Amino acid sequence: LQLVESGGDLVQPGGSLRLSCAASGFTLDYYAIAWFRQAPGKEREGVSLINNADGYVYYSNSVKGRFTMSRDKAKNTVYLQMNSLKPEDTGVYFCAADMGVGGGIIYYGFHFASWGQGTQVTVSS
Repeated sequence: LQLVESGGDLVQPGGSLRLSCAASGFTLDYYAIAWFRQAPGKEREGVSLINNADGYVYYSNSVKGRFTMSRDKAKNTVYLQMNSLKPEDTGVYFCAADMGVGGGIIYYGFHFASWGQGTQVTVSS
């Protein structure tokens, strides 16, 4: 079972990036999938998640209206479209899955214990 993130880069404030999270060994559509980020010296925080049961997408207040999470079932991949980026969006972005085994980080009631390796996003002029 593997999650692989990509798409991180250095971008100027106000710019956009699209992150990808590709799954192998399991079907993303069967599980709640989330994006988290971690800035230097700070705890990992939830950014967005897709509830596999109904497809509803949740966002943290800090990114609501700027970020959009989506999934492509055919490609077994989820995306995070990030617009109007701010320096405070800088960090390592991770995708994670709630595989139903408990533990991990709790976000909107889901337990995220399966993680990718992360991709670096830097927002700076």
